[in-house]
Amino acid sequence: MGIASQDATKQFQSLIDQFDEPLHNSFKNVHQGFPNETLVRFLKARDWNVAKAHKMLVDCLNWRLQNEIDNILTKAIVPTDLYTAIRDSQLIGLSGYSKEGLPVFAVGVGRSTFDKASVHYYVQSHIQINEYRDRVVLPSATRKHERHIDTCLKVLDMTGLKLSALSQIKLLTIISTIDDLNYPEKTDTYYIVNAPYIFSACWKVVKPLLQERTRRRVQVLQGCGRDELLKIMDYASLPHFCRREGSGSSRHSNPGTDNCFSLDHTFHQQLYNYVKQQSSSFRTITPIKQGSFHVDFPEPDDGDSKIVQTIESEFHKFGDRNGLSHSLSGLEINGD
Repeated sequence: MGIASQDATKQFQSLIDQFDEPLHNSFKNVHQGFPNETLVRFLKARDWNVAKAHKMLVDCLNWRLQNEIDNILTKAIVPTDLYTAIRDSQLIGLSGYSKEGLPVFAVGVGRSTFDKASVHYYVQSHIQINEYRDRVVLPSATRKHERHIDTCLKVLDMTGLKLSALSQIKLLTIISTIDDLNYPEKTDTYYIVNAPYIFSACWKVVKPLLQERTRRRVQVLQGCGRDELLKIMDYASLPHFCRREGSGSSRHSNPGTDNCFSLDHTFHQQLYNYVKQQSSSFRTITPIKQGSFHVDFPEPDDGDSKIVQTIESEFHKFGDRNGLSHSLSGLEINGD
């Protein structure tokens, strides 16, 4: 870290020292014992502008307080059938770790349907995975490797991406905006695999709209990406859809594969049991109102809105070229 960066961090720290107790307590849940490294993440997200990074962090902490994010891991999604349905339609899981110890999260973008519950349940589920990653997975990796690990890798499987994905754009924008504003700089690299033509067409026009910092993090790999990914992780940590060409991101495990999207996978069992245990402990103190956990949705900035509009436009163009425009007319871009 250069002298200018160190100065910025010191200035930022002096502002943090002025926080009141509620903000300080929430900040502890965010930094998990590494306050300086956390300040650096927020500074990076705002190009080392101390004033902007300070506002971003204050807004983040107020969002956490107003929406009880610090307690979200005590808010179990019940009944079990609903949680299972969410896991089966919001495909994400921890497939393993890179050779450097970074958690590898697999995301089934193309085959996530988000059609089994309201938008609030999917947002709750996403934030719970974020918080479990930050409070349990990353600290565990830090202890194991005896060095601070605060980022992960994500492998995004585009298998099955269709025009119907247009109906999910609002929800995906909400999730992306929550991550950008409240969990900045948590993903080291995004690896795109099994990309169909429709993704390639969108990527060509969206890529120039992204900030340079974001563009550098995205790598579009050939096919299932197996050979490239094996340079940074062992075979056992490869997501199941990367283990052989054409395997796809099936919701259910094929014989001999370890499907990290499945509720039976070790990661999801540990997450489910952790939230269940936290919920039981918390219930003895405070009665919990069952139902979805509503979180205030932040507004995307102008840049994100432009990206969404561009994606919608490209999807429509693709549909028109392939005589599929009629299939888009029935889609509703809404959350619930």
